[in-house]
Amino acid sequence: MVKPLGVQLYSVRDRMRSERDKVLTRIAEIGYGAVEPYDPLDDPEGFRRVTADLGLLVPATHASALLGQEPARVLDAVAAIGAGLVIVPAGIPEEDFTTRDGVARAADLLNGLAEQAARYGLRLGYHNHWWEIEPRIDGVHAIEALAGLLAPEVFLEIDTYWATVGGADAPALLRRLGDRVLALHVKDGPGVKGEPHTAVGEGVMPVPDILAAAPGAWRIVELDECATDVVDALARSHAHLAGLEAA
Repeated sequence: MVKPLGVQLYSVRDRMRSERDKVLTRIAEIGYGAVEPYDPLDDPEGFRRVTADLGLLVPATHASALLGQEPARVLDAVAAIGAGLVIVPAGIPEEDFTTRDGVARAADLLNGLAEQAARYGLRLGYHNHWWEIEPRIDGVHAIEALAGLLAPEVFLEIDTYWATVGGADAPALLRRLGDRVLALHVKDGPGVKGEPHTAVGEGVMPVPDILAAAPGAWRIVELDECATDVVDALARSHAHLAGLEAA
């Protein structure tokens, strides 16, 4: 089955707080077939009803609360949403990615959470920013050192934009990580910290090469901060990515 394009709902977080159902409806109208929530604790049963009614898949959810709350409560909510993948999007100290011992601590934490997630039939993953890319451990990006210490069931969701900002050749990184990568965050922009993102296809990212490097991964559009209206940018992103798939 071809995996449908998805949206990380953090992109529209302000509108989700005030008009969730309307925003989800618009995402479905644009043509997206999947969404990735960022807070599974926010009305998981209601969220599942709305997405099911709209025909939106929910393959994965971010769950930063796993690092700050009782994991069982968070995993119960993820299961209620119906996602099969639960992702730690941040929260591990950035300095842990600057030394081998720190990376080992991060791996131990994620491996332990993965064991708990497995009891719910869920698979745990980790999502990068630039701080897991910039440091090098034994000659490789810290995210690669982390991958080498993770249990086989722990996957990665590679944010291709932050990987590039952190100094990686994103397509080459994806090829090296191989099957460890189950999902991509696809975004675009000027490729520097502190600047807003653009619609996919309107920035500096080598999007076709990135997609070709991880052909089986979920493709999830995220625009953390957008230079234009974010919903319009999501629509342009979808049109660009759909055009690449049709080419």
